[in-house]
Amino acid sequence: MKVKGKHKNNSSLKIKNIGFVSTRFQGTDGVSLETEKWAEVLKRMGYECFYFAGLSDRDSGRSMCVPEAHFEDPVIQGIQQSCFKVYKRTSGVTGIIHSVRKHLKTTLYKFIKKFDIDLIIAENCISIPMNIPLGLALTEFIAETGMPTIAHHHDFYWERPRFYVNSVPDLLQMAFPPSLHSILHVVINTEADRELSYRTGLSPVVIPNVLDFKKKPPSINHYNSDVRKAFGLEEDDFFIMQPTRMVARKGIEHTVEVVSRLKNPRAKLVITHSTTDEGDAYEKRIRSYAEQLNVPLIIKPDIIGDKRGRISNGRKIYKLWDVYPHADLIAYPSTYEGFGNAFIETIYFKKPILVNQYSAYMRDIKPYGFDVIEMEGYVTDDLIEKINRLLIPDRKTYQQKAEKNFALAARFFSYEVLKRKLRSILVNFEGIVESIEPHQDQ
Repeated sequence: MKVKGKHKNNSSLKIKNIGFVSTRFQGTDGVSLETEKWAEVLKRMGYECFYFAGLSDRDSGRSMCVPEAHFEDPVIQGIQQSCFKVYKRTSGVTGIIHSVRKHLKTTLYKFIKKFDIDLIIAENCISIPMNIPLGLALTEFIAETGMPTIAHHHDFYWERPRFYVNSVPDLLQMAFPPSLHSILHVVINTEADRELSYRTGLSPVVIPNVLDFKKKPPSINHYNSDVRKAFGLEEDDFFIMQPTRMVARKGIEHTVEVVSRLKNPRAKLVITHSTTDEGDAYEKRIRSYAEQLNVPLIIKPDIIGDKRGRISNGRKIYKLWDVYPHADLIAYPSTYEGFGNAFIETIYFKKPILVNQYSAYMRDIKPYGFDVIEMEGYVTDDLIEKINRLLIPDRKTYQQKAEKNFALAARFFSYEVLKRKLRSILVNFEGIVESIEPHQDQ
């Protein structure tokens, strides 16, 4: 089975159609958001973008959805349970893995043929083993076809404790990530660059997460003017927002402590996202901790979505960017982040931010000289005093810091930066491409 006739005779490849592959392209998770940004930049460069995933809210005419590609598919969940929780891999589990792998590989061939794909961008699906069969299927497909591929890695299995102990080390070594001549690896921070090189010998390109700083930030308008009311806040409340999920590495307990120690009795804390796939034990702990410290904690992820709209009872759904303009302080006390979208978004909206000195921030963001409130792993009196100063109106000083931060981010984390880096990669791929006749495993 030939995938594309234009790959023959060692001729130069002109890339036109690009296929994004992942477990899902939907919602406000980091992978989906960054994929949307990459696709927007690529479209501006003249490329056509298509999508393969288990779940997708992209244009249906440009997408292929295969349920087994989603990490929440029941069969995939069963595999995850055996491999990363029970740590027992029987011959039956191995058989299921390879059965799903074959099915997914067949659908990948159909996807490439249907949309005449010239290059694949694998979004985290051969980075972290949320779906082992999909990673194996894509790895085999690339090996069989020599398809030019950009592997966009947001995080790796060795960065997540829940994957440390497992019963599939052979499969992780094979496909998370694979080492194939037609794959160019991209990571989002320098620590991932070093760790990937150390563990695999691969030499990735570092491309940070970005925003379109030439586009004016959304403001308070007729639709989102009632955001505070929707969260149960008064207009004179000091609105502290933490735009993260309820998982332990987000350090929400630090924000709770900050609120409890502020001089302002009207300080309220809003957490914008739910626990998702990592259980609810941490959320229960945070709710209990906030109650003990008498901190007003508001968690309403059900009113925030990736699109505006209304549910059956007429209640509004807001985008996260509808909420940012209302916040008085953004809290970002994470102990670990692959990069830090919330940091860049805060700078984009010209809001003050409390940020913990997680490793990616220290190596890839802090050196540029942003003027923010930093935390060194725990809450101190000095930190609280800095936040209390925000309660004292000083518009001129605040505006100067905000404009300085915006200018720095626009210089180093903009769409223009992404465009330059992608152009360099794509020019490299559009050289001589080795011809490999693909063989499909049945």
